[in-house]
Amino acid sequence: MTMSSPSISNSGSRAGSCLVAFLLTTSLLLLPSMFAQQENAGRIRVDVNLVLVEATVKDKSGRVMDGLAQSDFDVSEDGAPQTITHFSRDQLPLAVALVVDLSASIEPFLRPLHYATQTALRTLKPEDEVALFTFSSEVERRVDLTRDKRLVAEQMESFSAGGSTNINDALHEAARYLEEQRPSARRVIILVSDNVPSGPTSIGSRDVEDAILQADAALYSLKIPGRNPLQAKLDARLSGLINVAKAAAQAGGEVFDVEKEGSLFLAFQTLIERLKTRYTLGYVPTHTVRDGRFHSLKVRLTSSHGSEGKNYVILAKRGYFASPPRAAAQ
Repeated sequence: MTMSSPSISNSGSRAGSCLVAFLLTTSLLLLPSMFAQQENAGRIRVDVNLVLVEATVKDKSGRVMDGLAQSDFDVSEDGAPQTITHFSRDQLPLAVALVVDLSASIEPFLRPLHYATQTALRTLKPEDEVALFTFSSEVERRVDLTRDKRLVAEQMESFSAGGSTNINDALHEAARYLEEQRPSARRVIILVSDNVPSGPTSIGSRDVEDAILQADAALYSLKIPGRNPLQAKLDARLSGLINVAKAAAQAGGEVFDVEKEGSLFLAFQTLIERLKTRYTLGYVPTHTVRDGRFHSLKVRLTSSHGSEGKNYVILAKRGYFASPPRAAAQ
C-alpha cells in the first residue's frame, strides 16, 4: 500500500505534463489561423464570387440621401436582377491612392494642398490605408500603402512643380498598384490635378479606363484651376488623352471643382465625407462564370422612390471585369 502511492503520484505527474504539452502545442498550431482570421477581418471578397458595388445617392436638389436600407436598392447585371446579400456603409477598409499632379500649372496650390491633405486624411478610419503617387512628365510612387497618414502629408512639404501633365500613366500605374496590393479592400483613386493632360504617353485613354475598372476602383478628382491656355485644353481633347470626368463617371466617382467648392481645403473635406457616405452593396452573380468579360451594372432605388434622373441620381460604377478562367491543372 505504501509503495503504490509514489507510483500513482508519478503517473499523475507525467499525465499532467503530457496534457500541458498537448495544450501548448495545440494552441501554437492554432495561432497562425487566428492571426489569419484577424488579418482578413472585413475583407469579404477573398476566394468568393461576391461582387461589391458602391453607390452614392443624391436627391433632386443634389443632397446625399442618408438612411437608406438594403430593401431600398435594386441591382441588375447585364439586365438580369440580382439578389443583394451584403449591405453596409463605410464599414470595410479603404485603400486610397492619392495621385498628385506636380506639373507647372498647379504650382500655386502646393502649399494649400499640404494643409488640406494633412487635415482631410486624419478623418479616415484608422484601418484605412493611403499611398502617394506624384507625376509630371514621369510617375513616382513616393509612399506605399500605409495606415500612417502623416507619412503622406510629410512628403508634400518637399514638393516642387514643373514639367508636363502625364495623367494617363499616373492613373494607370495607381490602378494596377491597388489591384495587385489590396485585392480585398475598397479601392479609391483620388486625382489632384487641373485635369488637362499633356505630353507623350504610351498608354491610351481606353487602356486607362479599363485598368481602373479592372482594379474595381472608384475615381475621384479634385479639379484645380490650372494655368492652361485654351489651346492646351483643345489639344488634350484632340489627342485622345484621358477625359477625367468621363472616367470618374464610369467608375462611380465624382469631380470636385475647387473653384466651385470655394477652396481646396473645402473640396478635399467634401470628397472624404463622400467616401464615408457611400453605400456598399454585395451580391453573388447569377451567371457565376469566370469568363474575364466586362459585365454591365445598373443600380436603382425601388419604385417607391420615383424615377432615376427625375427624383434622384445614383453614382455607381457602370460595370466590372469578371475574374478570368482558372488555368487547367497540370
